[in-house]
Amino acid sequence: MSSKKRILYSLLSGLMLTPAWYKWGNGLILIFALVPLLMVEDYLDQHKNEYKPGTFFRYAALAFFVWNAATTWWIVNATLIGVVAAVLINTLMWSLVMWLFHLAKRRMGAHIGYFSLILFWITWEYFYHNAEISWPWLSLGNGFAYNIRMIQWYEYTGILGGSLWVLLLNVLIINLIKNIVNDQPKRQLVAQLVLIVVIVAGPLVTSLVMFHSYHETPNPNTVVVIQPNIDPYEKFVSIPSVEQTRIQLEEAAKLADAEVDYFVAPETSINNNIWLDQIENVPDIRMIRSFIAAYPGASYVPGIQCMKIYKPGDQLTDNVRDIPGSNLKYESFNAAIQIDTTKHVPYYFKSKLVVGVETMPYAKYLGFLEKLTVQLGGTLRGWGTQDYRGVFFSAKDSTGVSPIICYESVYGEFVTGYVKNGANLLFVVTNDGWWGNTPGYHQHNSFSGLRAIETRRSIARSANTGISSLINQRGEVLQQLGWWQRGAIKGILNANDKLTFYVRNGDYIGRSASFFALLIVLLYLVTSIIRRSQKRTVKS
Repeated sequence: MSSKKRILYSLLSGLMLTPAWYKWGNGLILIFALVPLLMVEDYLDQHKNEYKPGTFFRYAALAFFVWNAATTWWIVNATLIGVVAAVLINTLMWSLVMWLFHLAKRRMGAHIGYFSLILFWITWEYFYHNAEISWPWLSLGNGFAYNIRMIQWYEYTGILGGSLWVLLLNVLIINLIKNIVNDQPKRQLVAQLVLIVVIVAGPLVTSLVMFHSYHETPNPNTVVVIQPNIDPYEKFVSIPSVEQTRIQLEEAAKLADAEVDYFVAPETSINNNIWLDQIENVPDIRMIRSFIAAYPGASYVPGIQCMKIYKPGDQLTDNVRDIPGSNLKYESFNAAIQIDTTKHVPYYFKSKLVVGVETMPYAKYLGFLEKLTVQLGGTLRGWGTQDYRGVFFSAKDSTGVSPIICYESVYGEFVTGYVKNGANLLFVVTNDGWWGNTPGYHQHNSFSGLRAIETRRSIARSANTGISSLINQRGEVLQQLGWWQRGAIKGILNANDKLTFYVRNGDYIGRSASFFALLIVLLYLVTSIIRRSQKRTVKS
């Protein structure tokens, strides 16, 4: 295989990985998207005496750079530094995964090598969902977000089950190709082909059966989702918060009646930095109180910016700041609240923060990079967080709803925390306008369908602009408002109190893969020590 052909194969894998993240694409392309790159790897492995292990890293980097750039280029509309960091870090990390697989295959053979590819990749995705520097947007299982009829079994596996499916099929296909080239017996080739067909068709058929046989238990809640459509680059600068609240209430009033159970408003709907101990004095809150008084059975769930004050002697967090001219400190939060006709106002603080925009990862060690963090719409580095997934309960019937804020909706196991804590409906409040009219907000909306399937919870998604939608428990979008549309949608969503296997067990596939990946690494180290010992013995 010539150098030019190896480059073309690497580029081909990068291009084939891309369509699944676009509405016009299909996730099934992922089941063979890595094959061209694996053909490059196998050639280098077969000629290991001519090529050093690091050679494959360069080809893998080319493929993953193309994939990352082609799917997440839209981040540049919000931050140039952000898109450069996301593309380069992802390219580096996935290339390292492939390089480790290449090392294992060179040392321990094809069987263990390909097994290690699956384990290392899933371990990396699992780690990337839980590390401080986290950007799991391109986890392979997310590639089926536009194909929800194919992956109803995510209620058992989460998206890591999709990643496992994709990786296993790529390994089986590359092995079939190798055996065809090596002129293996037809009986063996037919058996391999049948196995591939079964592993492709089995989950697809199972999913279709689940999709058509799944029926929601009637437990209706009437929900109004508001999309105020305010330019995100203006909403924090030139448009007063009370004016934005007025716009939202006007849109809500068009669909409001005595049957409404919930009004859902976007992330940072109220953005005049509320002091939590003075929340009832905020003009926006008084406006909402006046509005909700006409609908005593309803609750209003908006996103807010708020601050908490710390007095001398209070236990402090790493994100507190000094209040100039006093001995007091404060902490800022991207939060959500619930307002109804009672005096109680529960709140939840966003806890999965966007790296470089809302938080500095490993701040104790990377403080020198503080000047590189970006500031979007007044959102500063260092939001406060909380260590549990808060749920808002209705004063009328104790229905629990989750206030999932923006980026948090990308994390499957994270979202299960709300359900375990009693959420019967999932509310996603977001502000997707930063990226402009690009694939970004479509991708973000599609991920909510995955969360619906994993948890079997209906979802109301309110975006400042982007896509606001109502999604049922099968992940189907029932209604939506598109890009740059001001308005509201109203529909009935069934609440659910049953826990899926995935909710109960989380990312067990990732934890299992991590354990076996560690065993592979230990085996690699042991074989390396034995080989070195044998070489020394021969020399002596």
